[in-house]
Amino acid sequence: MAEEQSVLTRASTRRECEASLRRLGVDHIDLYQFHWPDETGTPIEDSWDEITRLFDEGKVRWAGVSNFHPGLLERCEAVRHVDSLQNPFSLVERQAGRADLPWCRLHGTGFLCYSPMQSGQLTDTFSVEKVAALADDDWRKRDDAFKEPHLSRNLALRDALRPIAERHDATVASVAVAWVLAWEGVTAAIVGARSPEQVDGWIGAAGLRLSLADLDEIATAIARTGAGSGRERPADGG
Repeated sequence: MAEEQSVLTRASTRRECEASLRRLGVDHIDLYQFHWPDETGTPIEDSWDEITRLFDEGKVRWAGVSNFHPGLLERCEAVRHVDSLQNPFSLVERQAGRADLPWCRLHGTGFLCYSPMQSGQLTDTFSVEKVAALADDDWRKRDDAFKEPHLSRNLALRDALRPIAERHDATVASVAVAWVLAWEGVTAAIVGARSPEQVDGWIGAAGLRLSLADLDEIATAIARTGAGSGRERPADGG
């Protein structure tokens, strides 16, 4: 089945926002975000201007975008301030550290990172066997990060986090989330769980502060394993 296109026409933007208001039974949405850029030819200026109208009407309190790059962000910012950007960011997928985060810091935009545990790879119990056991319709089956040689590199990086986790009496998952939180400009990390045990695995990240030595060790592990791409440590050293 073909994937649906992202549609951000003025009409669809208003229709979907007002439908969300009805479903939620509220008169405004605290944070309303575009999930993906438009794929139908609608200029982002038109889409974002409609968001501005919804804001002016009191239906949206804060407005943001997801999976946008700085070029699109600049075009939005020229119409109305972008309150938040939600993009992927993890020890493996580090590209946001190069351009997205600096843009957000410069413009006073909140940065919400998603997939800080690389969709499970940077957790204590993930394995090659778990990938093999994934359902055929699981998107991870088709993702390059879950295929060789990337999978082995990512798991080797995960294993390199174990000594750091032990020193902090924490889990590997907590270290992975704490690493993204160590970057200046990161407002929050979005994490998910399918069981209470999984929550226990990463909840400690909120209070975990990685030292300069920890960050050095992680950067060395990234270089040694060749996992992922992007900057290997926070610009300010945490």
